[in-house]
Amino acid sequence: VYKRQAEYGDGIRKCIAAGFFYHTAKLQASGTYRTIKHNQTVQIHPSSSLFQTAPKWVIYHELVFTTKEFMRQVIEINPEWLLEVAPHYYKQKDIEDSSKRKMPKGAGKAQINR
Repeated sequence: VYKRQAEYGDGIRKCIAAGFFYHTAKLQASGTYRTIKHNQTVQIHPSSSLFQTAPKWVIYHELVFTTKEFMRQVIEINPEWLLEVAPHYYKQKDIEDSSKRKMPKGAGKAQINR
């Protein structure tokens, strides 16, 4: 019974992802989030039930600017859903874990011109 309940919850979250796929953010090493397409730094609003849990991928309904840019009405998602529900908007490179990729030669280093 529990597995069916979890699958039911996934179905609902996937439907929400289909409607709000353009409001996606990914957790960064700093503990903040970055929106996927606009590369904007945002955080989960402190009143959210997910504020303490820090899920890796989220979809939000709205951004509110107070002292920082906060996401409100947040749910956790599986990033593979984005390829399924919005293949016209997301590609595999958008959801890859960038922390495991190597930097191109010379990238990330200060270049000294002599």
